[in-house]
Amino acid sequence: MSAEPRPEKSAKPVRPAGRFRRMIERLSTSQEDLHSAELQEDAEAAGCTRICDCHDREIVKVTGTLRTVTLRPRAGVPALEAELFDGSAALDVVWLGRRSIVGIEPGRRMIASGRISMSHGRRVLFNPKYELRPLGQEH
Repeated sequence: MSAEPRPEKSAKPVRPAGRFRRMIERLSTSQEDLHSAELQEDAEAAGCTRICDCHDREIVKVTGTLRTVTLRPRAGVPALEAELFDGSAALDVVWLGRRSIVGIEPGRRMIASGRISMSHGRRVLFNPKYELRPLGQEH
């Protein structure tokens, strides 16, 4: 008998193939992860930059869902602030001098473009050009 160890077979886990595998992955993925993946696909389809890839002082076009909308005065001037999330990261969208804008509400999808700035470690778009997505496209 030889004292050499026997080569072992590779212990590769067996993965279901095709549709069944995708169905299993969808069932085992959290609702938040599914929503994030959907938002990232939407951003790519719209030809927008992912928020996580945006850098300070860069002109960008981003899309996502508004998570929060608040009225927060800045230096005594009214400012409408919203948090836009695209599945990869979030940024603050700020309209200076505005108390409200029709259609800007939590859960609404939009495309915004402008120059990114950094404020307190967060990405911010001040007074961006924006386009609200049709309500029929909300999921």
